[in-house]
Amino acid sequence: MDDKVDETLAWLGTFDLSRRPDVEERARLLLLDTLACAVAGFAVPEISALIEILAREEPGAVRWPGMPHSLSPAAAAYVGAMAACWHEACEGLARAHGRPGLHAIPPALSLVLAAGAPLERLLDAIVWGYELGARFGEAMRIRPGMHVDGCWGALASAAAAARIRGGGIAEVRAAMALAACQIPTSLYLPVRAGSNARNTYAGHAAAMATFYSATVRSGCDAPSGAFLEGARFVVGDAVRAEWPWAPVDEFLILEGYLKPFAAVRHVHYPVQCAIEWNRLGIDPQRIHSVIVDTYPEALTYCGNRAPQAPIQAQFSLSYGTAYALRHGDLGPDAYTASALGDPLQLRLEAAVQLRSDPNLAVRGARLTVCTQDGNWTHLVHSVPGDPDLPYDKAKVIEKANRFMTPVTGAAEASRIVNAILNGNPGEPIH
Repeated sequence: MDDKVDETLAWLGTFDLSRRPDVEERARLLLLDTLACAVAGFAVPEISALIEILAREEPGAVRWPGMPHSLSPAAAAYVGAMAACWHEACEGLARAHGRPGLHAIPPALSLVLAAGAPLERLLDAIVWGYELGARFGEAMRIRPGMHVDGCWGALASAAAAARIRGGGIAEVRAAMALAACQIPTSLYLPVRAGSNARNTYAGHAAAMATFYSATVRSGCDAPSGAFLEGARFVVGDAVRAEWPWAPVDEFLILEGYLKPFAAVRHVHYPVQCAIEWNRLGIDPQRIHSVIVDTYPEALTYCGNRAPQAPIQAQFSLSYGTAYALRHGDLGPDAYTASALGDPLQLRLEAAVQLRSDPNLAVRGARLTVCTQDGNWTHLVHSVPGDPDLPYDKAKVIEKANRFMTPVTGAAEASRIVNAILNGNPGEPIH
């Protein structure tokens, strides 16, 4: 594994953002989408209260758009990552089974804002963190009972932070190795229990990355072999003779998806079907049963029934499908107390039957809706954001404005969109 990491680092060492406009645009879109998700998260009571506490205990010069107080780089990275994943609407990469961008962007953005560095340095660091983290994600399939956030993503965070601090290949490698020596084994338990402790996982990785990058810059080192030992610890009995690793020159950031809906990606497939049904204009009161056939992995992570808390609902195929059948959408409003306790929502969620379909070897879902007037069935193999169905720039902007405007106001949301998507790479971001 060390050789594969070194080969990838050498490749990234020759990377020039100006020569790959497609990669640059993707990094800009990823940055905008992640920031928009974070801005929406800043408004929730728990995050707002956390910012107030940290503003007293960890004051500093870093203030993300929509953040009411300035914080230290580590505190801002922690809060930013927590907020970005709060509504479960941020990005991911299917082959990594996780979210390299969520881990790379918060420490990189916080350190860039602290240094007043140009946008191009931030975009460059996002690419480094994403490409390295994505490859580790594909190699390290986590053990049962674990959650992917904060695990191998800690390496993406470390790489991005070290790159922002001016690190070259050796320094980025050392920061990642330092993270690999203490790679977290985050639990899935909070999701089952309805605890938002899960949202701290990416925040921990982001905050620690600011310290890892400073530590290696100070002259501390990390041992050889840390990546392989860290990977073995994560995957446990699933250790394989040959670790999957994408070849160099293959930009995985171009394969990543941006989410149209606020839910775990596995939920998106039946939700897309449900939205198609909603467009028929049939009263959802007439539904008496619903069947979701989907791939086995979706049931493993999102089989939660009768959710009582937002995070349970975000990881619930039945809840997301029922909400979309009724509303024709699945956004942050789906996880309010009133939505979770709505009588019709409760009845529709209970009416959903989940089934594993071995014929759906790849991602997808088949939805059958049974009403008093007859049955309706729809199958999808991809949703907006998948490689064969790109989530276009206009949709990303629409989502960003939708998420940010309630917090920042429309004018500031538009300014942020323009600064990220059209800003001069050589000028500081603010």
